[in-house]
Amino acid sequence: MNVLLIQSEGVDLYDTLLKSETSRGVLRFYQPDRLEYGIRIRTASLGSALALVSELRWYIQRYVEEVLFEPGEGIFCSSGLARQIYERDVMPASPWRYRCLYRIVGDHMIDTIWMDEGTAPETYADRTEPEDTLLEVWCAEEEYPAG
Repeated sequence: MNVLLIQSEGVDLYDTLLKSETSRGVLRFYQPDRLEYGIRIRTASLGSALALVSELRWYIQRYVEEVLFEPGEGIFCSSGLARQIYERDVMPASPWRYRCLYRIVGDHMIDTIWMDEGTAPETYADRTEPEDTLLEVWCAEEEYPAG
């Protein structure tokens, strides 16, 4: 299970977290990976990932644009969906209806593209550039905009 923290514009999240004694203490058992647009932290389980995010809440509120959970390679879910999975309120399966694309350019996220049911990321190529980083994110039904 990975936690992906997408930094806010103008923030170097990796340096920010390592400069703080408090966040260094929280992360002491993890080895965060620096990404151009934030950090990835490997955890043992969804429960430990949610606990870590809770411990980093102060930093997340100030320096993070978005928190994602990656239960499997290339499968990302929102915080709301991750909490529902943890509480066993929902068991998502492919194809998941409530999805979006996070469009990341350089070191920060610039757009959220809500996906229609049954479409693939390639469907939205006219709204992205080839050099963009695109993350397909599964969301909770409540997070998905109504019609």
